[in-house]
Amino acid sequence: MFSNIVILTGAGISAESGLPTFRDAKGLWEGHRPEEVATPGAFEHDPDLVHRFYNMRRAALGTVKPNAAHEALARLQREFSGKVTLVTQNVDDLHERGGSAEVMHMHGELLKSRCVHCDDVRRWPRDLGRETICPSCGQDGGMRPHIVWFGEMPFFMYEIDKALQQADLFVAIGTSGVVYPAAGFVRTATQHGADTIEINNVGTDVSHHFTRHMIGPATQMVPKWVEEILD
Repeated sequence: MFSNIVILTGAGISAESGLPTFRDAKGLWEGHRPEEVATPGAFEHDPDLVHRFYNMRRAALGTVKPNAAHEALARLQREFSGKVTLVTQNVDDLHERGGSAEVMHMHGELLKSRCVHCDDVRRWPRDLGRETICPSCGQDGGMRPHIVWFGEMPFFMYEIDKALQQADLFVAIGTSGVVYPAAGFVRTATQHGADTIEINNVGTDVSHHFTRHMIGPATQMVPKWVEEILD
């Protein structure tokens, strides 16, 4: 019987709501690679392009809804008698809209902004641009999406590592297994004695580290797994 579950979700769970991923064939925008619009250097070189990219992604959130997988994980958090730590690589708000109250967004949140001048972070559901003035310090030119770009340190790493060390079950859902440090979470959990499950449409580069695999759409597999745990 499990008492401490850590769950990692990736782009695959949001893709089933209609959000394109960075890494699939249809996930590129206007021919740009993610690295060209998702690095500190890109923001310094062409902030207008970066802002347009994220303004489009922010607007796209209003066209999609949480799916059965998001809702099942929220149910697990509400009804499970033990502890459920939900970590996501996704920057959307579908987990929250699906009912999850506590989510660690290790790659940041699209609906938040951060000022490079004063480091103020706040909810920001509207467009950003070079002309946007920081409500905290009053300077312009420094407002950026609260997103972890390539080359930057993910958020909540201490809290995530601690949770992995204490987990007796680690579950990865809809993640490619190629982006570090998240790709290494299964090894950390295994080293500390946790059982492991991978839920994905296909096998990944880290599938061999998991003790159990559930292959299929997250909207089918996640509710099925949650039923098993709650039963």
